[in-house]
Amino acid sequence: MKKRQNVTIKGTKEGLVLHLDDTCSYEELKKELDQKLSANSRTQEERNLFSVKVHVGNRYLTEEQREELKSLIRQKKNLVVDDIESDVMTKEEAKRQKAENEVMTVSSIVRSGQVLRAPGDLLLIGDVNPGGSVVAGGNIFIMGSLKGLAHAGCYGNEEAVIAASNMKPTQLKISDSINRAPDTIQKNEKREMECAYIDEDRQIIVDRLQVLIHLRPNLNRFEGGH
Repeated sequence: MKKRQNVTIKGTKEGLVLHLDDTCSYEELKKELDQKLSANSRTQEERNLFSVKVHVGNRYLTEEQREELKSLIRQKKNLVVDDIESDVMTKEEAKRQKAENEVMTVSSIVRSGQVLRAPGDLLLIGDVNPGGSVVAGGNIFIMGSLKGLAHAGCYGNEEAVIAASNMKPTQLKISDSINRAPDTIQKNEKREMECAYIDEDRQIIVDRLQVLIHLRPNLNRFEGGH
């Protein structure tokens, strides 16, 4: 009877992909991984560095186990760990991901000195006064006047947008891009609602809201109302 393989190694153009069985014990997995990588590194001894991606399926790895696997792989002189992917997550990770994908709705006025934060998208029904700030991990939608600071995509999401019924900010930020000068905002025409986004040159552009339909088609929740 052929012994079941707990570790499968596949070569790609980018490097190696390791598929690790999620039903065997961790110790069995680690032992077989070490054996197979040792054999593989001997055959690849004269070659360049190989990027390694690891898939562990429905196995939850502690941070200590992740570091242990990374260390084991790095000991082979021509292997560099790129990523370890698991299909499971902790309750804390699940809660954080859920929060980041939800729209937080607030009906309020953000006054000078106040900061309103949201882990995901923010829908503010009210104004942001001068000196007030709204910060979100996702998009910011303001059903009122934006006269203070708005920072969307604060964790690095460059696809995030800012929309307001009355766009007169003291500062706009999307990810790490900043628009400090209100006079760069087009004021030659009255619009009911405007939006801000990062263009291909990594500049923050303020335009009419309708452009988002084409620029950010993934905003289904926001587009569904028309």
